[in-house]
Amino acid sequence: MRSNRAALRAGASMAATLPMIAGALALGIPAAHAADSPTRDTLAGTKPAWATAKADKGSTSDSAQVSARVYLAGRDAAGLAAYAKAVSDPASPSYGKYLSAQQSQARFGATGAQVAAVRSWLTAAGLKITGTTRHYVSVSGEVAAVEKAFGTQLHNYTKGSRTYRAPSKSASAPASLDGAVLTVTGLDNAPHKAASKDQLPPPDAVFKNSGPFSSYYGSNTASTLPSAYGKKIPYAVQGYTGKQLRAAYGAGGYTGKGVRIAITDAYASPTIAYDAATYAKAHGDARWKTGQLTQVLPSDYTRTEECGAAGWYGEETLDVEAVHAVAPAANVTYVGAASCYDDDLLDSLSKIVDNHLADIVSNSWGDIEANQTPDLAAAYDQVFQFGAVEGIGFYFSSGDNGDEVANTGTKQVDTPANSAWVTAVGGTSLAVGKNDKYLWETGWGTDKASLSADGKSWTDFPGAYTSGAGGGTSKTVAEPYYQKGVVPKALATANSAAGNRVVPDISAIADPNTGFRVGQTQTFPDGTEQYSEYRIGGTSLAAPVIAAVQALGQEARGGRAIGFANPTIYSKYGSRVYHDVTDNPTGSGLAVARVDFANSYDVTDGLLTSVRSLGKDSSLSAVKGYDDVTGVGTPANGYVESYRRR
Repeated sequence: MRSNRAALRAGASMAATLPMIAGALALGIPAAHAADSPTRDTLAGTKPAWATAKADKGSTSDSAQVSARVYLAGRDAAGLAAYAKAVSDPASPSYGKYLSAQQSQARFGATGAQVAAVRSWLTAAGLKITGTTRHYVSVSGEVAAVEKAFGTQLHNYTKGSRTYRAPSKSASAPASLDGAVLTVTGLDNAPHKAASKDQLPPPDAVFKNSGPFSSYYGSNTASTLPSAYGKKIPYAVQGYTGKQLRAAYGAGGYTGKGVRIAITDAYASPTIAYDAATYAKAHGDARWKTGQLTQVLPSDYTRTEECGAAGWYGEETLDVEAVHAVAPAANVTYVGAASCYDDDLLDSLSKIVDNHLADIVSNSWGDIEANQTPDLAAAYDQVFQFGAVEGIGFYFSSGDNGDEVANTGTKQVDTPANSAWVTAVGGTSLAVGKNDKYLWETGWGTDKASLSADGKSWTDFPGAYTSGAGGGTSKTVAEPYYQKGVVPKALATANSAAGNRVVPDISAIADPNTGFRVGQTQTFPDGTEQYSEYRIGGTSLAAPVIAAVQALGQEARGGRAIGFANPTIYSKYGSRVYHDVTDNPTGSGLAVARVDFANSYDVTDGLLTSVRSLGKDSSLSAVKGYDDVTGVGTPANGYVESYRRR
């Protein structure tokens, strides 16, 4: 499971492809403000790729209303990127010399004069200021005023079967602002969704797993079902618990004590406190202490129907329970966004940075890279850079659709996991045996075949691809320095001879067929809301597991923040602190048998029996060394302890 903000991005264009911003995202420097005229600077990336002359349907009405955000570049964007790199690099003299939130703003944030100048420019053009933060100035107004402010015409363009508004050329800002504007979002409205202040809906309909199950990998053989790969196969586990995951990833005696972890998603589960406490008690996790789980929530929620608000409850539940299962003493702060739109998600990330709510941030959401635009990429990276200088690390799930070809028709990675300033977390299938012994992992990728009508064979074995860990080579982000010498050249140069960012960086359990057991209040067929448990997976499981393991590492180093972890993660590459995950760890094909309720909750409508083959991730492969399914691998015994030496 991984929440997706695809097609629901306020002010974000749905570009089919993105231009390469050489060095901009890799180094964290905002896209260059090219000279547009002697008196204006171009804001690169603000015209979407789909706004072509062929699709142009003419000018947008002057009286149409536009809402936009003007993001502030701050007083020293290049210096921010440089310092973020220096404090994160173990080889740098500045490593670990983090700034407080106040210090980082004073050194790199926008000045009062810059904010005043931007506000004056926007109001002089006839726009209404609707909000001002340390990161942006939000405005609204008629098209005519927007065109005057940003030096471009707004036209209507066809995109598929719909028509949307977009700039006819890149927006610009007055040169007299001297680079104070990072970018502007909201000039295009693809897709446009009307905002409303809805209340959160009740939990989604119940989902439960049917048995039989294995309690650990291989404990229950499906002896009456057909063989696969020449042997009888085990039933899928009922769902691993914290005790099993802690053993698999070398937690030892560490608990995350004194470490703060934040989790971001959209909306907020109304039953999270009860569910988390009930789950911990049922599975032997440490009891939640008073104040250990807190929530930072918006005053209002919007777009609850189009974003599927109730679907995000399970995401929050998974993230919270997985973090606590692996790092039971860590303090957890859930920061919910008002919607699944980029602007609201950015606000949640900014709250964490501006108030330094945590040192480690788990994020189980994303979109395909083709739906990201350079303007939003710059806004996200700026938040990640401010986090880095404060010692805050962001961990993003890499995606659940492998190379995305089956999902989108195009081979691509996901975003924000593609950012050079975050740790992209890939996924594995995990086998934990008797007495919590780590057996092996494969790269997560699943082929599914159903049981034949006569029960004697698997139909079209191994079946069709269903899902797998996201990964591959970015088309828009240049290769970051920490990947050089580790990522194979063939991967780095797959889309550019100069080299690009490759995803993921590190991995953990994700396969729902070897997944984690969660407990959540759900709506049953009779309309009642009841607590129940089910097995779940996805890289939205891998991200909080790795965030929790990082909390153990931070505890091991005496509580000193790890910060942006990629330079350190790659510096450990090739050592015994990682499980080097491959698709064929046992020398033969691997699969599990799975039985599901046809109606997702009971036997009324029958059972569905299938075989799920492991290690079949689209065109991606987990091989010896770094790969685009699992990155450098998964944490092994010694990984957590290795942070003591830093």
